[in-house]
Amino acid sequence: MTIRTLCAALALLLACAGCSAPPAGTPAQTDAPAALAPHPLPVKDVAVNPYMANSDNSIHNDAYATDVTDAVAPLGIFSILSTSIETQNIHAPSAAFYDSRGNAITPFLGGVSIVDMDGPVITRLGSFVPARDDSSYSFQISYSFVDRDDRIIAPTSHGHIVVLHTMDDQGNVLPVFEKILDIDLVQAAVEQLGDAVDQRLLSIVYDYQGNLWFTTGGFRIYPDRDPAGFLGYISREYMQQLETGQAVPLDGNVFFYPLAQGESAENGIAANQDGAVILTNQACYMLAADNGVSVTWRTPYESAGANDAQEGSGYTGGGLAWGSGTSPTLTDELVLFTDNQDPICLLALSSKTGEILAQIPVLETLGDDVPVSVENSILVYDPGDGSASVIVCNWFGAGNSGLAQPGANSAIQSYDNIYDANWMAQGNAYIAPGVERVDFTPTETGYAAEKVWSRQDIRETAMIKLSTATGYLYGYWQDMDSGMWRYEALDFQTGETVLTMDVSTQPGYNNLAVGVIADPAGNGLYCPTGAMEMVCWRDELAYLPDSPAKAIPAENTTRVRLSADALGAGYRPAGYQMTVTVDNLSGEQPLALRVNGLSGLPDSYTLLYLDQTGAWRELPQPWSLCASGGGALAEGQPLTPEQIYEIRLPVSCQAQWNRSSLESQGQFTLILAERTGS
Repeated sequence: MTIRTLCAALALLLACAGCSAPPAGTPAQTDAPAALAPHPLPVKDVAVNPYMANSDNSIHNDAYATDVTDAVAPLGIFSILSTSIETQNIHAPSAAFYDSRGNAITPFLGGVSIVDMDGPVITRLGSFVPARDDSSYSFQISYSFVDRDDRIIAPTSHGHIVVLHTMDDQGNVLPVFEKILDIDLVQAAVEQLGDAVDQRLLSIVYDYQGNLWFTTGGFRIYPDRDPAGFLGYISREYMQQLETGQAVPLDGNVFFYPLAQGESAENGIAANQDGAVILTNQACYMLAADNGVSVTWRTPYESAGANDAQEGSGYTGGGLAWGSGTSPTLTDELVLFTDNQDPICLLALSSKTGEILAQIPVLETLGDDVPVSVENSILVYDPGDGSASVIVCNWFGAGNSGLAQPGANSAIQSYDNIYDANWMAQGNAYIAPGVERVDFTPTETGYAAEKVWSRQDIRETAMIKLSTATGYLYGYWQDMDSGMWRYEALDFQTGETVLTMDVSTQPGYNNLAVGVIADPAGNGLYCPTGAMEMVCWRDELAYLPDSPAKAIPAENTTRVRLSADALGAGYRPAGYQMTVTVDNLSGEQPLALRVNGLSGLPDSYTLLYLDQTGAWRELPQPWSLCASGGGALAEGQPLTPEQIYEIRLPVSCQAQWNRSSLESQGQFTLILAERTGS
């Protein structure tokens, strides 16, 4: 049955689907609500690391540290903002990454927790707090990750690597996580290298062979002030005991590589199939495990030294790093990072050889009165054709000027020690502006670097994320004209602001250097604030037309982008897979789902549901595609991608497309599709 046939039978079929017909002669709807039309990009080309969770498993999303997610982000479809208040922690969760089951993992009282950030109050489903559950140390959560069995692996402030088991065999979150491995790494290093080494364990990552790499360091590693750092790895054979339960001695399975005086890492590390990449304050390393640390290549880079505010500049803070302020970010072919020259350059190195294939100055056109310091990780998107699109943001002003003092200890990871007090208290007027996109394109002789767009008005503090599912960039910062803290979506191709969501003009809604967090369920973008609130932006995608008093919480609606062949022969996805959960569902009533991104004529679409066996089937009962609010579509009028439409269908607990096993609950997974004729 076609949609056009359904719309013609207004009195009967559309009644059960909940649509109403416009009066005869009503013109085409021109003032219908609109949203950002999805412009999906190819999924990011990141090889799955077999030893890390197949999820956004770290704060930079993956082992390549791309800051790119394939999750669906908001498009402005009846968008809503909500806040969840922090009542236990000293800050709203200041970072988040996800295990393969979609659990959000965040810092908590020096430890780590799995949280629910969707209610009026942030709640912990389970946690591990060293001061409560072990002894007095804290986790370096920014450089922790989730492994393939959903265990948390974290470096600590006292030089250990701790592995935590978070769930029981049924997938239920443990109230107190179980510590199943505790490696005193720094003590082992001191025994081999002596106690004069930098003992601040900073970051870790699994390589693609299962070796656990590590490095020491912190912010502001001055070559003439600081001791020699070290890097190295723990063998896969040692880490294998997590699966086998067999005790393996650390001696003979941990390997160290000492660095030069004053050389250490200042940010995270990354890995691709060529090895582990560690960027120190002086050089970039590609490392491999060969019964010891094998340096595949070492490429030094230049730095003009730590960036500090000059008197009379209007800024009171400065930069955070002496060398590069970025974590190395990878593709299959490239290693990308910024140096710290004046002007700063963005470098693209060969992942195989370490040769500098291309470089280009960035943020150099802002003017002589605008200081530049790149301190947030760069965003790198590889669509799978060997190219790389890079987003670089100025971040000068965020660092505490006290870090320049000879006695400063950057290992103290607290807001007061690391960040500028005026910025935290008064906002982004104390942050220098500048955001740019640079593309690296393969050529016959190497790579060409080209600037695509530049924004000189954005003062970015939130580690911009790219959603390949929508094709937009997402950030959170302050509008300097109004003082409004707000979410902002940028067109990836042009850099133009295409959507904003205002949050507050109050100073407390500063995001305090924390990146936006994309919910892998596909309908949430989170940002922590200094006001002890997590601010969430969602699209309101589902409602019950016959029950206006009964809201379907936005978090009860998820959406996922499917691949072109996911529906099997004869169908092609025309939108996102949507799953809606309706609690206390009684009788049969219409369900309305809001969608956009459609084009062509309505009768080219069909509605599929996911049955209990995981197979896609055409919905056997009448459904309709309507205008927003339930009005019937004008016959013969093409659909437009920006306009919001509604899918309406009858639902009940007894419907064969109900996937919930709970009494009085309906859970429906549906997707609008086009027939391909094959």
